Amino acid sequence: MKRILNILGPGIITAALVFGPSKMTITSKMGADYAYSLVWIVFVALFFMGIYTAMCSRIGASQDKSLLTLIKTYFNKPIGIAIGIGVFLVATSFQAGNSIGVGIAIGEATGTAPYIWVIVFTILGICLLFFPSFYKVMEKLMIALVLLMLACFVATLFLAEIDFKEFGKGLIPSIPEGSLGLVIAFTASCFSLVGAFYQSYLIQERKKMSTEGISIKKAEQGGFVGVGILGFMSLSVMVCAAAVLFPKGIHVGSAAEMGKALEPLFGKHASSLFFVGLFGAAFSSLVGNATVGGALLGDALGFGSSLSSTKVKFLISIVMILGCIVAVSFGKLPLELIVIAQSITIFLVPFIGVSIYAIANSKKVLGDKANNLFYKVAGALGLLVILILMVSNVYDMFLK
Repeated sequence: MKRILNILGPGIITAALVFGPSKMTITSKMGADYAYSLVWIVFVALFFMGIYTAMCSRIGASQDKSLLTLIKTYFNKPIGIAIGIGVFLVATSFQAGNSIGVGIAIGEATGTAPYIWVIVFTILGICLLFFPSFYKVMEKLMIALVLLMLACFVATLFLAEIDFKEFGKGLIPSIPEGSLGLVIAFTASCFSLVGAFYQSYLIQERKKMSTEGISIKKAEQGGFVGVGILGFMSLSVMVCAAAVLFPKGIHVGSAAEMGKALEPLFGKHASSLFFVGLFGAAFSSLVGNATVGGALLGDALGFGSSLSSTKVKFLISIVMILGCIVAVSFGKLPLELIVIAQSITIFLVPFIGVSIYAIANSKKVLGDKANNLFYKVAGALGLLVILILMVSNVYDMFLK
């Protein structure tokens, strides 16, 4: 079991923190609005996510210094600090959405006020920080939540009548009229450079606890497994929406609306199953997103990134508390915060991508563990995708 956790633990945590309520909303809309037509984009986004997750896994397994420290030491200190502060601001801005997702999932399933559960699970999340070994607790929690989500989505899929012929056609790239925004949103959220970046930190946390260490090959394999789980969960929600909601012309604006839409078609128990899956996605992101923001800010400020550090735990708590306050005060993620988070993300992500690529290519840093030709070419194509996403977002936000 310890060997399995050494390999899979970090990758599963990455999958859990990337697959949040926003990802469920996007994939629900893709299936409900365009059926199986956008299945292909899942595999494209997963390919690049896998490439960058593998790079970061290799960096984490082969180095004792954190990725942010390597960037500050070998390349540019201000860029390293800016990445840490930027990730903290983005994590804080989006945290309210994760808190609200938890509240809605439990509130809808129990018929109670969502804000009660926002407060309860924020307090629970902060309490988890102060267990003797937070990483171990988080790893077990994320594995449990991912297994819960997988069970719920597989059960929901069994109830849906999947058109495998149309699913096959969806593997051929096409962009139906009006779907470009969803394609961009899904690619940007699934090809998560912040998630890939933090994978290197998770590998190092796991490495500290392992007497055998973690080989580079096993670290990369674990990263690929995590990305595969992320893809399966994304496809499950999309296919369920395509099979059940699209034929009836039911459009949804959020993952919670999809849960409600399933009730008259499948019955209350199936709808509740979906809300349990939504809870798993929201609570795993509530804890994971805050951990990423707090740990990287700690690293940027020179406090280190160890999850056993009191200073880092304090910074993680700040992200959770601010998200809770916004969620309870507004009942939703305010437009102003979304704009701020998107604006920071637009200009931050290219720096993250270039930094990962530069470190992974550097023989000075990684020696013979540096990128081979395949990773160099695939990584460069990934940077091109990020550049296209950045230009599209800048156009939509500032020029359109």
